[in-house]
Amino acid sequence: MPESPLTTRRGFLRTAAVLVPASALAGCEGGSKPSSAPTAASADSAPGAAQAAAYKPRFFDAREWAFVEAAADRLIPADAEGPGALQAGVPEFIDRQMDTPYAHGALWYMQGPFQQGVPELGYQLKLVPRDIYRLGIAAVNAYCTKAYGKNFDALDAATRDSVLAALEAGKVELDGVPATVFFGQLLQNTREGYFCDPIHGGNRDMAAWKMIGFPGARADFMDFVNQNGKPYPYGPVSINGERT
Repeated sequence: MPESPLTTRRGFLRTAAVLVPASALAGCEGGSKPSSAPTAASADSAPGAAQAAAYKPRFFDAREWAFVEAAADRLIPADAEGPGALQAGVPEFIDRQMDTPYAHGALWYMQGPFQQGVPELGYQLKLVPRDIYRLGIAAVNAYCTKAYGKNFDALDAATRDSVLAALEAGKVELDGVPATVFFGQLLQNTREGYFCDPIHGGNRDMAAWKMIGFPGARADFMDFVNQNGKPYPYGPVSINGERT
């Protein structure tokens, strides 16, 4: 990945925690096109730890699933500060979102014209998240096969980082979907899956919340508001009432 605040894990998570929308924790509402990269939300129940470890994707096929796991692993790798996207269940979160109205674009205004304008106009494509993933993964694998002789998931970590950086910068021409749109979708959903309530399938064991000191869905933590720099003394609580 290019040198930026996202290069280090701490910088990435500091930025990502601010950028994850409230819709990642609740239902997605509205009937218009999203103003930026589409974001995910669902309200299905979280599986237990054993079920999560044996999760079988429902939307992605085997090749697509390998890509999602490999990409998420590079966007948020595990290190001494905390678990990575794979350990937190981010791929499961993304796959489960593909069965929701969000992924079908059912809650957006999806009539034409579809003309990409200035960034201030936001997302203007006719592609819904399911389309972005299906077309984008196939196109990236085709690019990697041509450039490196292997699918994305078979590349070494450094090469995968280079491919992701090229997608982010729009330096790769993909068939069917703009590279920056695909990368933005993947990055946004990875952030959401990492920081969401475990009810959505990601943030397994509330590990991300514990790492940043977020109280989760506790009913009352007003005593600790405006105590800047003071660590929150209690562990987080999930929507289902699970505690750490």
